[in-house]
Amino acid sequence: MCDTCGCGNPDEHATFQKPNEPNHKQEHHEHQHNHSHKIDVQTDVLAENNLLAERNRGYFDAKDITALNLVSSPGSGKTTLLEKTIVEIKSNIDVAVIEGDQQTMRDAERIDKTGVPVVQVNTGTGCHLDAHMIQHAIQELDLKTQSILFIENVGNLVCPALFDLGEAMKIVIISVTEGEDKPQKYPHMFDAASLCIINKIDLLPYVDFDVEKCKHYALEVNHKLKFLELSAKTGEGMGEWISWLKQQQKS
Repeated sequence: MCDTCGCGNPDEHATFQKPNEPNHKQEHHEHQHNHSHKIDVQTDVLAENNLLAERNRGYFDAKDITALNLVSSPGSGKTTLLEKTIVEIKSNIDVAVIEGDQQTMRDAERIDKTGVPVVQVNTGTGCHLDAHMIQHAIQELDLKTQSILFIENVGNLVCPALFDLGEAMKIVIISVTEGEDKPQKYPHMFDAASLCIINKIDLLPYVDFDVEKCKHYALEVNHKLKFLELSAKTGEGMGEWISWLKQQQKS
């Protein structure tokens, strides 16, 4: 049991699979935690994760790979945004994707249709990806130098905020179909993020969502947070997002 977030040991039941592969590859890892002192267990879990995250980061830096950790609640439109983004940039930039979900290959199958390398990580009872899962997933991918690696985390605005994967930054995605007060309810995630994408703006005429109020709440949590407003469905605002991605790759 992982006492850091209470989701169970996420590595214990994780499986790693590419689309169209017949057999799941499963890793079992035994962890012994002293459950009599919760704070010590939390420290040990995060310390081990952070060590592995630094190894991942060293690998990414050595190959000049821009690793972006996409985080959100379920239904924000992460996968649709990824699909549309990949179609826009894959002719000029090498792209690979790690998909995180508790079950199914659905998102990896959607990404596979775009023609870029993708690995699905099913976390089982786990509610987030961790650095160890990323370490195993990148072994399944032929990551090119000067490429972009998108990591689509499990839909959850709590636990993924705690776990460094070795990424360059976290990008939090919120849709206008959610509450504008999400930054107040889940401050750790918005504090950990470098960019906030407000998605599904094509629905603004039909929902009660105040974009400026949402930004205000987010800036109260993280005054350095940047924002992009877009609709992955209609393409509005996608140009700014693509330009931002290209800028990150150069920096």
